[in-house]
Amino acid sequence: MTETTTIEANRKRAKDYFKAFATKDRAWLEANVAATYIRNDSTLPFEVVGPEGVLQLGDLLLGAFSEIELDVQDTVAEGDKVLVRLQFRGVHSGPFGDYQATGKRFDVAVLDLFRMENGKIAEQWPAIDNIGLQQQIGML
Repeated sequence: MTETTTIEANRKRAKDYFKAFATKDRAWLEANVAATYIRNDSTLPFEVVGPEGVLQLGDLLLGAFSEIELDVQDTVAEGDKVLVRLQFRGVHSGPFGDYQATGKRFDVAVLDLFRMENGKIAEQWPAIDNIGLQQQIGML
């Protein structure tokens, strides 16, 4: 693969991650997320490692939120990294931590930086507008 082909494959993998996450597509995650993958996210009550960790995170978020839309707005790719800017939309329809469902809609900005290794997602650094999310669903 040329460098351009690899960068475009990385970009596609990062974008496709969000669809696989939202649909809990185990086969896609196992094929495209490294077993040693780490989500660098200190806001979670557990470590997200490998495809199983991504599925566990999916269970948490998809249990709290429904009508999920992960609307990719932009991607920037260079070398082994891909930055994705998206809007995370949905309805707070289940328990989220200690907070019961409010039925409120939310729409927040997200930036996710991915690092690829050997054709798989190896690391992720999320930046989510958690304050905006908490305000919109009535936690703050």
